[in-house]
Amino acid sequence: MNKFKYYFILLITTLSLFSCSKNDTATVEPLRDYAIQNTSDMTVIEEYLNTNYITVTNNPGAPDDQDVVFTKIPAGGSQPSVMSYKNNTGFPKLLSKDVVLNNITYNLYYLVLREGVGESPCNVDGVLASYKGNFLEQISTAGVTTLTTTQFEEVKYPQQMLSLFSTIIGWGETFPQFKTGDKPILKADGTVSFTNFGAGVMFIPSGLAYYASGSGTIPAYVPLVFSFKLYEIQRLDQDGDGIPSYLEDINGDRYVRALATGVVNPDDTDGDGIANFVDVDDDGDNYTTKLEIKNPATGIAYPFASIPTCTSGKKNYLDPTCHP
Repeated sequence: MNKFKYYFILLITTLSLFSCSKNDTATVEPLRDYAIQNTSDMTVIEEYLNTNYITVTNNPGAPDDQDVVFTKIPAGGSQPSVMSYKNNTGFPKLLSKDVVLNNITYNLYYLVLREGVGESPCNVDGVLASYKGNFLEQISTAGVTTLTTTQFEEVKYPQQMLSLFSTIIGWGETFPQFKTGDKPILKADGTVSFTNFGAGVMFIPSGLAYYASGSGTIPAYVPLVFSFKLYEIQRLDQDGDGIPSYLEDINGDRYVRALATGVVNPDDTDGDGIANFVDVDDDGDNYTTKLEIKNPATGIAYPFASIPTCTSGKKNYLDPTCHP
């Protein structure tokens, strides 16, 4: 009897599962065309730049220094739009850069409120930055379409470094255009004061952000606006070969690429398709980079400036004919 009861329950459960899977089939939206979506995103971003003005707080040494507020220009208003600062000789200055991805060229706008006076990060370094994020949406109600801005995150007092290698592409493309500030000052109350840091705003099309996946409360296919302040940087070593990744930026443009698009990767010494910053054998000579930067007598890595140079003029970890 118990065995019959067991098989009866199992049969009913199986039928229920098949019934549910048949009736509750989810509809999966096909991935949108990158070029078409980018055109839509840029329409939204440029409308935002043309219809808003900014108010910037200049309060050196205080937490609100370089806070920026965006306000819609009222009908008949004479406030200068954000777009009016495009290629300005002073600050604020609206600039843009091309980013090739997904077989298209994205136009990434970024607003420079202050450039900073210290060092610039590489696109795979860590950054200590405060920031506020909003997403832009076109909302249609009763036949009227309105551009809306929704805040989804704010970090005023950052506690940890964020690797640009792990964040959205728009971050890694924008932060190297800015610099850190003066050396942080520890105040008597235990807080830290930052001055002359780089500050700006990035306007990121969805293809350089979360695209179809969204994230948390961020919907899919929305452009993002991040205001930020760059306080400090941390030099990271993605492949653990003893050479910080920013020093594996061979052409010195502050960007290293895991994969080059349509051109030979300038940061791939041995041409094996693996950029130096993620390649444990940069020159392809079957001697690891970590081994080639060590002093054979002590087994301790040389300081970067003291790594032996071959007759070719290259450091030995970049010359396949030169070994430790």
